[in-house]
Amino acid sequence: MRICSIQKFVWLCCMFLLPCATIFSFIMSSAQFWNDRYENAEVFAYGTEPNDFLKASIDSKTINLPQGASCLCLAEGEGRNAVFLAKQGFNVVAVDNAEAGARKTEHLAQRNRVKVQTIVADLADLEYGKSRYDFIVGIFCHVPPPIRQRMLDEIPKALKPKGYALFECYTPDQLKYNTGGPPSPEPMFSAKLLEESMGMQLEIRRNEELVRDVVEGEYHTGEGAVVQFIGQKRP
Repeated sequence: MRICSIQKFVWLCCMFLLPCATIFSFIMSSAQFWNDRYENAEVFAYGTEPNDFLKASIDSKTINLPQGASCLCLAEGEGRNAVFLAKQGFNVVAVDNAEAGARKTEHLAQRNRVKVQTIVADLADLEYGKSRYDFIVGIFCHVPPPIRQRMLDEIPKALKPKGYALFECYTPDQLKYNTGGPPSPEPMFSAKLLEESMGMQLEIRRNEELVRDVVEGEYHTGEGAVVQFIGQKRP
């Protein structure tokens, strides 16, 4: 962590008397935090293989998309999931607030001879659009609660009819395992949150909390408490 992050941490604590967990949530959502994590061009912090739940959902045709389907990957990091989707023949947009992540996404796409459009943007400001995407993906997409709620509100509107949303994120039970994810429960997800936020707009195909082995690079390393969600927009 750079000095300016520490100064911001101390300043916020002193001026606003915010709980430490809230401050850590803020820091983990900052572009600087993720640029620092992704700055090594040779090492992928979460590996180059796609998330297991995403891959299984595509391979099994649980998510059944036509060639050329439009996909949006939120908080995509270094591009592992976006590149996997592009290799399936989909048109993929990868959004992240870290320029270093976008650069690595582009390099990984070039290495795999596919194209991924990258957008450097904070999810607090992202314009999702209306009926724009066939598939929206959020893999370990942990952001502060107000940004998370805006995201969950916008996703059903941004999906085309019959489009899918897929999430795998840590639940607060993950704090027992200490194998990755935020150090506080505020940015985490639950099946209840996902159902309450998107259940009226999407037909829920899967919404389950479970513990599974999550081994993705250096920062996801062992048993993890996750929620897996798939929802499909009604015609």
